[in-house]
Amino acid sequence: MLVALAGSPGQADMLIDDFTDDPAPRWSFFTDRVMGGRSDGQAVIGGTPPHLHLTGTVSTANNGGFIQARQQLDGLPATVTRLTLTVRGDGQTYYVHLRSSSTRLPWQFYQASFTAPPDWSDVVIALEDFRPSGGRLAPLDPADIRAVALVAYGREHEADLRVSRIGAD
Repeated sequence: MLVALAGSPGQADMLIDDFTDDPAPRWSFFTDRVMGGRSDGQAVIGGTPPHLHLTGTVSTANNGGFIQARQQLDGLPATVTRLTLTVRGDGQTYYVHLRSSSTRLPWQFYQASFTAPPDWSDVVIALEDFRPSGGRLAPLDPADIRAVALVAYGREHEADLRVSRIGAD
């Protein structure tokens, strides 16, 4: 179940990132061009409040269809049941992709969607709402999560997403 709450930054117990303390080395940006696609964009960290700003053109040409910013993780506590993101955007649907030790192939991930409203808002996504994609995968285990990605995906569109905080509880 996806719940969006208007208001102040999220209050999750574990901070994954709040984009302070020079987060740039922790995040990698890439597009479907790594597989021959035609999408283009960028992920820039800065602003007030500090945030990751994901922008670009998502194209489904040549079997493409994504831009993303990804951070590697060393697993989450086994008690984690949800992620909380503080987001702002253009009212479109975006995704969080999680990778685990089960997602060995580049096209495998667990996916959940959210809408990025025009004002800063908290979005809460239960781990049980993440769906496996790209083949048969083991059930998602928080301790096995190896990466979190912010993704514009799956359809032709101009992306404009800002995320100022990602937490887990």
